[in-house]
Amino acid sequence: MSFPWFGKKKTVSISSDFDNGNIKIIDASDVSNIRLEIEPDGAANFFQYFNYRVENAANKPLVMHLINAGGSSYVPGWSDYRTVASYDGEDWFRVDTHYADGVLTIAHTPERATIQYAYFAAYPTTRYRPFVETVSGSSVYKHQKLGKTLDGQVIDYIRAGNGPLQYWVIARQHPGETMGSWWMEGFLPALADKNNAAAKTLLKAATVHIIPCMNLDGARRGHLRTNAAGTDLNRAWRNTTMEKSPEVCLVREKMRETGVDFFLDVHGDEAIPNNFLVSANGIPSWSETHQARYDRFSSLLLDLSKDFQTKDGYPPSAPGKANLDIANNYVAQTWDCLSMTLEMPFKDATVNPNPDVGWSPERCRNFAREHLDVMAAIAPELR
Repeated sequence: MSFPWFGKKKTVSISSDFDNGNIKIIDASDVSNIRLEIEPDGAANFFQYFNYRVENAANKPLVMHLINAGGSSYVPGWSDYRTVASYDGEDWFRVDTHYADGVLTIAHTPERATIQYAYFAAYPTTRYRPFVETVSGSSVYKHQKLGKTLDGQVIDYIRAGNGPLQYWVIARQHPGETMGSWWMEGFLPALADKNNAAAKTLLKAATVHIIPCMNLDGARRGHLRTNAAGTDLNRAWRNTTMEKSPEVCLVREKMRETGVDFFLDVHGDEAIPNNFLVSANGIPSWSETHQARYDRFSSLLLDLSKDFQTKDGYPPSAPGKANLDIANNYVAQTWDCLSMTLEMPFKDATVNPNPDVGWSPERCRNFAREHLDVMAAIAPELR
């Protein structure tokens, strides 16, 4: 008796039909010349984030061409970029990647049958939900369902402390910037740690309000920048609506209830290979007091963290010309407070580099813990 399948090599299988997945398969018949495309955000033409799985891949020299990379939203981001890969969704490492003539080429020979490749370490809502449930079980936190997204997902709002200052921390307005969720994995446990001196100090001085993931619909859909309606949440703060951006609308209303003395919005930047902060320096009400608060926070973080720097970043806005649709600027102008955007790299950071993993989940978590120390230290200087 013979078995026709015996001895035949299994062909590779590529998929992205899972939470946070994104890729379109053009041709996967030849492992040395796999052709793929990054899918754009559903109702908008932003694209750069990819996340897909390859099966039956062990010991096969894969050469994967993302043929539409030259039309992506941030083409300069491909310079010196290296793709991340993981066998288990937990430990991520960098693999050979090259960009030329509009094509991003990933070359790698997996050691195991199944491997995942992504623009940055993937953070699906299937990981987010158990994490929030675990964190919310701490006696330090009060968890509230703020409302629902357009896809019907619950928007989580977490509060800690009873101090008079009102701290707000949000992440992942842009869903492809998954480093924001990894940062939250460092920040939330540290704030709930009763042995953490900085957490104790901060929770006496302030009430801390946290939105761990602003754009859950975009995260699940594998979007780069927008929600289910195609809205860039970080361009919707001045004129938000429940029809197009309920995530911002609900958070903004909660802020009006509490007030804001400190605001940090956690993001990732495609092109700049370092961590940096963005102030609200172009708002109409910008003053020496605003500048002094921002400079003090930056100085404290620079002294504490080997991963932070102040030389690379965005150019300052012209006086009075800041875009008030952006969260950082809107909050600073509305509440006259210290308001900042944190940007982390998709690539390795040139400051304190780590070529094996680049900027990574564990480095995001550690960076968040350093931010907590600075948040506590600056509290007496905010008002």
